[in-house]
Amino acid sequence: MCKILIIEDDETIRLGLKYYLEQESFEVIETDNCKDTINLLENNQKIDLILLDINLPDGDGFSLFKKIKQIKEIPIIFLTANDLEISIVRGLDMGADDYITKPFKARELISRIRNVLRRTNKFNYSNVIKIHDLTIDMKQARVFKNNKDVMLTALEYKIFLVLALNPNVVFSREKILADIWDVNEEYVNDNTLSVYIKRIREKIEDNPAEPKIILTVRGIGYKVGV
Repeated sequence: MCKILIIEDDETIRLGLKYYLEQESFEVIETDNCKDTINLLENNQKIDLILLDINLPDGDGFSLFKKIKQIKEIPIIFLTANDLEISIVRGLDMGADDYITKPFKARELISRIRNVLRRTNKFNYSNVIKIHDLTIDMKQARVFKNNKDVMLTALEYKIFLVLALNPNVVFSREKILADIWDVNEEYVNDNTLSVYIKRIREKIEDNPAEPKIILTVRGIGYKVGV
């Protein structure tokens, strides 16, 4: 599970962000100032991505950005009400992975966070995932069952990977659709998702009628069992 650090002094915004992210199965920790952030990172806290406000009570986000990068290399997205072009350009030129202005749309924010995590390979520290008798090689975007190629289509692979990257985490059907929405050109809706899940099971399960890998959670969605 990816861990995201929110650095935001507005408690209402911070709690709202925490809620959105936890609904998407991210682990969240929070700070509201520069000093606590530096202490947290210097204590070797594992962080996969940072959402950073610019206006903080004991400093500014641009200066904190530089200090964070001196401690460790972590993807950083500026999330701020400062929508001046000069600030946006400054943030991106400094090396920020994205710059998002408030107010923001929750779904767009989650999509852009996932894009950064994919781009920086933070979704999983290993390029290989093993589940039962399956091996997923993320570098090659291939799946093997008992060392034999499983011929998944590009979309089937993306759907399966969403679940496989988060074993035992229940994904609603809406959440799966949201995860593949920004990386796929084919149209998938709630009905066609069921068809794709059925096809994937036919290719990876020993007995698709009694699946052991992609499990249905009645009334909610799906999860990968391990």
